[in-house]
Amino acid sequence: MSTVDDVIAKPRKQFRETFFGQVWTGVTRSPAGFAGTVLVLGIVLFSFVGPLLVDQHNPTDTSKIWTAPSAEHWLGTQYEGKDTFTILVNSGAEPIWVGTLAALMAVCVAVAFGSVAGYFRGKIDAVLLQLTDVTVTIPQFLLMLAVVAFFDDIPPWGIAVVVGSTMWAFLFRSIRAQVMSLKEREFVEAARLQNLGPARIVFREILPNMAGFIFVNFVISVNQAIYAIVGLYVLGLMPSGTPNWGLMIHMSWSNNFHLNPNTLPYVLAPLIMIVLFTIGLVTMGRGLDQALNPRLRER
Repeated sequence: MSTVDDVIAKPRKQFRETFFGQVWTGVTRSPAGFAGTVLVLGIVLFSFVGPLLVDQHNPTDTSKIWTAPSAEHWLGTQYEGKDTFTILVNSGAEPIWVGTLAALMAVCVAVAFGSVAGYFRGKIDAVLLQLTDVTVTIPQFLLMLAVVAFFDDIPPWGIAVVVGSTMWAFLFRSIRAQVMSLKEREFVEAARLQNLGPARIVFREILPNMAGFIFVNFVISVNQAIYAIVGLYVLGLMPSGTPNWGLMIHMSWSNNFHLNPNTLPYVLAPLIMIVLFTIGLVTMGRGLDQALNPRLRER
C-alpha cells in the first residue's frame, strides 16, 4: 500500500533520472555550481529583463559629464552626460545572445561532423579530419579578424556565424572519439541487428548518451564565444550601432578614460560584468560536469 511519502517521492525520483533532473541535481549539490548558476541567471535577467525596467529616456546632458555615483545616477554619468547604469543594463543582451548563438552553431557543426566521421569512418572520416586540421592550423582570432574586416557593416547574427565557424573544429575530435567508443557498445550492436538505420542509431541511440558531454561543452563554448566577440569590439572592428559591453571597453581604452578617476564606474562596470559572467559559466560548467559525467557522479 502506497503512502503519501511514496506518492510524493516517486515523481521526484523520476525527475532526478531525467537529463534536466540530473542537471538540477548537479548544480544544487555543488555549492560552487549552484552559486555559478545563480550568477549566470542573475546576469541574464539583468541584461534581458533589466532594459524593460529602467527608464530608456537617457538624454545627453553636457552639464552632467562624468558626475560621481549618486541616488539619481547609481554609476554616475559618462562623457556625454548619460546615465552609466542605464547604458550598462542595455549593453549586456547583445554579447550574451550573440555568444550563445555562436556556441550553438559551433556545437551543432561539431556534433554533426563528429558523429558522421566517428560512425562511418573511411573516406568521410579522412576528409573531415583533413578539414579539421586545416581549420585548427589557422589561428582562430586572426581568421575572425580577416573575415570581419572584409565586411563593412556586419549584423550581430553574422558575427555569431563568423565566431561559430572558427570554434567547431576544437570540439570535433572529442565528439568523434566519443562516437567511435559508443558505437562498439552492446546497445548499438542490438540496434544494428534490428536494421534501424545509421541515422536513427546515431540520433536516437548514440547522441542521447552524449547529452551531458555536449551540454557541458556548450557552456564552455558560450564562454569562449563571448570573449571572442568582446575582443572584436574592444579592437574597434565591430559596428557601433548598438550598445554593448565590448563597445564600452573600446571607448574607455581608445579615449584613455582609465586615466581619469571620475570615469572609473564607466571603465570598470563592463569589465566586472564580463568577469562575473565568465566565473559563473565556469563554476556552473564544473557542477554540470560533476552531475552529467558518470565517473564523477559516482564519487
